[in-house]
Amino acid sequence: MVKRGVRCGAELRKRTAAISKQKTARYSCPKCGKKSVRREGNAMWKCRSCGAEFAGGAYSPSTAVGESAKRLMENIKKGVIAQSK
Repeated sequence: MVKRGVRCGAELRKRTAAISKQKTARYSCPKCGKKSVRREGNAMWKCRSCGAEFAGGAYSPSTAVGESAKRLMENIKKGVIAQSK
């Protein structure tokens, strides 16, 4: 049974269940690599092994926009993309 008691239809119940599962899952830590990152609050994530705290998405530690921004920054640092002056 879904926690929030969504009553508006099967599709919404499925979405709510998927989000709930995504929120409570454990993820790998970007610093130590162990699978011990848990959600502390809205968009706040903490590794229970090394104690690293970081901000991420509301329901997962990284978002699609965040991943693309990270790749862009890495390319700028490598010099692949010229910076405008």
